[in-house]
Amino acid sequence: MQKNQLLYLSKADVEAIGVTMAEIIESLKVTFRAKGEGRTEMPPKPGIHPGGGDNFIHAMPAYIADLKSAGIKWVAGFPENHQKGLPYVTGLLIFNDVATGLPLAVMDCVWITAMRTGAATAVAASYLARADSSVVGVLGCGVQGRSNVEALKVLFPLKTVRAYDVNAETVEKYAADIHSRLNLEVVPAVTPRDAVSGCDIVVTAGPILKTPHATIQAGWLDEGAFASLVDYDSYWDPAAMAEVAKFCTDDTAQLQLYQQMGYFKKIPEIYADLGELASAQKPGRQASEERTMTANLGLALDDMAVAPLLYQRSLEKGIGTWLPL
Repeated sequence: MQKNQLLYLSKADVEAIGVTMAEIIESLKVTFRAKGEGRTEMPPKPGIHPGGGDNFIHAMPAYIADLKSAGIKWVAGFPENHQKGLPYVTGLLIFNDVATGLPLAVMDCVWITAMRTGAATAVAASYLARADSSVVGVLGCGVQGRSNVEALKVLFPLKTVRAYDVNAETVEKYAADIHSRLNLEVVPAVTPRDAVSGCDIVVTAGPILKTPHATIQAGWLDEGAFASLVDYDSYWDPAAMAEVAKFCTDDTAQLQLYQQMGYFKKIPEIYADLGELASAQKPGRQASEERTMTANLGLALDDMAVAPLLYQRSLEKGIGTWLPL
């Protein structure tokens, strides 16, 4: 850090730094172990909702002692942004010096949010999915449909992606991208059920809705499968969720706060959060036939697990713009 200056990292800067998905997954594993053992601080995120509907802007502060990482992300999600040619998720992250409290860097958070969310699914899957999982179903072929598969491929022997989206052209572009970048076979799913039944892992990654459309029905998710609900419970009928042996989340207190706000009205009892799984306080999958599920809410801890990687690598590579405080 240069005295009385902070480093600004644009979206292009963040992407150019070269932090890998494998590095992010490893940092999240450290973070969730620390969470389970009480070495993190993270209040449930408060939010505002300009324009109403499913729009949100959240303030997300966190501190991870093990990584010497502290800061806050100010992130927005506006589902109708695609009609204006804008991303669904936008925002900034402030990374602070844990010794002085001074801001060290301000970073665009679009890439960070995409990557850490996928990484959190992979971390959950490492405890809850079968190790031989090779077929993943994706419902919602946007940013998270991509990053979740990228992350899962780091830890699992993936071969095939069954992809569903309400927009057929989106599926076509998704298939070309996933095949070229990750060398995976992508099979377009004609119906939502085609992206659920017959899959080892299912990722639902549509917009987050307070009133779920509940497309996925009981009997669709195979025995032994794992599901990651990136879009909260938007895609899932309560009867389908009730079939799982273990329903998990990344943070129980935050999920309970969201229940008070009107989300997650009919979900199973929470078995464990990722901190409890990562610190071995509770076992993950215990039988090959278990259906398992996590509803990861997206935590400030995830972002603060990525921020020090980006900051240190940016200093090493000379990437970013110094601004006066």
